Amino acid sequence: MTVAAAGLLGAASLLLLAAGAAKVADPTRTAGALAELGWPSSPALVRVGAGAEASLGALGLLVGGPAVAALVAASFAGFAAFVAAALRAGTPVGTCGCFAREDTPPHPLHVGVDALLALGAILAAATNAEPLVAAPLAAWPLAGVIAAVAYLALTSDPMASARADPHR
Repeated sequence: MTVAAAGLLGAASLLLLAAGAAKVADPTRTAGALAELGWPSSPALVRVGAGAEASLGALGLLVGGPAVAALVAASFAGFAAFVAAALRAGTPVGTCGCFAREDTPPHPLHVGVDALLALGAILAAATNAEPLVAAPLAAWPLAGVIAAVAYLALTSDPMASARADPHR
């Protein structure tokens, strides 16, 4: 269980670090998505939140422990709630800006991936998972694979082919 929990926490932390750093560098898409939903949305506010997100990711990789893992879980639960709110509102949010590029519009797959990452971090909190840097070596490739699959799922657009070919 140690390897799995550390791998799950490591994967979620890697994604937080990458997405947070990207939003610090370019907050415009995230600010736009927040504004579309009527939420506070200044680029400065996004940068502050993104800095906290990246810092939490670094803590998950370097410090670990139940408190950090619980905060990682809360972050992904919050992301799932944001995407679900965008879907429910029917507001044309073009992108969440998670990786500071033109990524995908909100999709239920995004909610599911965020929810699964939250559950993985809850497991890590419950088992007092080590940070990735102190975890058994087997946790490293597990974290990398989970993070890569989650990244692909979060940045894929399952509806792209339907929009490209309206006769489907």
